[in-house]
Amino acid sequence: MTTPPDPRYGPPPGYGPPPGYGPPMGYARPTNTLAILALVFAFVFAPAGLVMGIAARRQIQRTGEVGSGLALAGTIVGGVFTAFWVLAIVFWIIALSALSSGSFAP
Repeated sequence: MTTPPDPRYGPPPGYGPPPGYGPPMGYARPTNTLAILALVFAFVFAPAGLVMGIAARRQIQRTGEVGSGLALAGTIVGGVFTAFWVLAIVFWIIALSALSSGSFAP
């Protein structure tokens, strides 16, 4: 035989029991580390950022991680900076060869 609970304890009249915990939080997919490095290296050493961005996009397609936008940004920025430096080097080579051959007479 059990005795009924003491009415002095528990929630006040008109209120239900205290709420329990909410639903559990979902699992957040991790960000691809290579994608982060691709964006960083795109500004530090552009060819490495370009290569890392391409590799990160392939990895993300295979693993389903987050970071596709970072990898794309690393690829684009790395490609633009690499193209700029290649054009600058080609320009300097043409300018130096023209100066050494005497094409530009003062």
